[in-house]
Amino acid sequence: MMHVSMPRYDNDRQGIIFRASPRQADVMIVAGTVTNKMAPAVRLCYDQMPDPKWVISMGSCANGGGYYHYSYSVVRGVDRILPVDIFVPGCPPTAEALMYGILQLQRKMRRTKITRMWYRK
Repeated sequence: MMHVSMPRYDNDRQGIIFRASPRQADVMIVAGTVTNKMAPAVRLCYDQMPDPKWVISMGSCANGGGYYHYSYSVVRGVDRILPVDIFVPGCPPTAEALMYGILQLQRKMRRTKITRMWYRK
């Protein structure tokens, strides 16, 4: 993920800005092995994100458990706890693969029609 933020790939020109809080983010990138103890915290972060929200699963550990797939304490893919929009393969995934996944997600965002309703509480 850090390679994508460096000048060679320059994610700022793509409109990508990293945020520290899930309440300010539109996209969650899940990278690494998700354990059973960490799954509720990941879901809580996802629930705190404002709508519309998207998820990128980065790497074989997040996609399917990776090397620790058969461990008793590992969630076998983050798609079991979150609705994942883009899967980025690789162990570890290259910066080009992550940029391709981000560009695929941007295309998906353009195709998705979002209707927002105004209502008063």
